[in-house]
Amino acid sequence: MMIYPAIDIKDGRCVRLTQGKFDEEKIYFNDPQEVAKLWQEKGAEVLHIVDLDGALEGKGKNLSIIQAIVDAVNIPVQVGGGIRSIEAIEQLMAIGVERVILGTKAIEDKEMLKKAIAGFGSRVVVSIDAKDGYVAVDGWTKTSSVAALDFAKELEEMGIKTIIYTDIARDGMLQGPNFKAISQLKQQVGIDIIASGGVATIEDLQLLSHIGVAGAIVGKALYEGKIDLSAVKGEMKND
Repeated sequence: MMIYPAIDIKDGRCVRLTQGKFDEEKIYFNDPQEVAKLWQEKGAEVLHIVDLDGALEGKGKNLSIIQAIVDAVNIPVQVGGGIRSIEAIEQLMAIGVERVILGTKAIEDKEMLKKAIAGFGSRVVVSIDAKDGYVAVDGWTKTSSVAALDFAKELEEMGIKTIIYTDIARDGMLQGPNFKAISQLKQQVGIDIIASGGVATIEDLQLLSHIGVAGAIVGKALYEGKIDLSAVKGEMKND
């Protein structure tokens, strides 16, 4: 199972939100590039970057910072937040981003999603951000009428190879992921699942690994020192 350290960018700085609430942010690093290098030094094999400004405004806002991160590390970087067009995908891939993550656009514009899958294949990932079992959109500020599980099945049929599943209620709470929902999702679809939201301990990661997910995104637990990234690999291998 791959561990994805999360770097959330807002107003040019590395922050964490609580349950996706933009008025509940905590700044951890003024320079996201610095923390990207830190996670790589601690053994990260991939980075998960979210442009929070882009997610809220519906268009990428931190391209120069993302490029600086890509240039500063030699591990793959995946990026989400405000990616709403084929042009935006191309722009990110042109600066060296390995995978792009579609959220709101994937549920609101299926034709664009089909074009993205046709053009970029497995380099397109879809984020399913669930609130009470339904997909949230527009930077998690609105909840759609689409059930998360139904959406996952539809994405699999369309050819998506990887999804990120986030339970918004757990995000930033350090109370553990929604193991039940993740397990149900794993049983219902055959594509790769990256679990996100609530990871607080190495035990959480071990349980996610047992469920069989392809990866886990870890944010606040790393920044608060609850999980030592350097120690995770050894613990996971010994499990």
